[in-house]
Amino acid sequence: MDVGNPLFWAALLALVTGVLILLFPRILNYLVAIYLIIIGVLGLVPFFTGNATL
Repeated sequence: MDVGNPLFWAALLALVTGVLILLFPRILNYLVAIYLIIIGVLGLVPFFTGNATL
């Protein structure tokens, strides 16, 4: 098991999120919102740091 592999973390995150949604269905809105905010910030960071390649 290689914990440095991004696929490991993606699978673990999907599993934990799925269990949380099953246990607390109303948390889905918050989890989706947090996910979208994180993806948006990570997508914009290269543009603000000058490391963006188009």
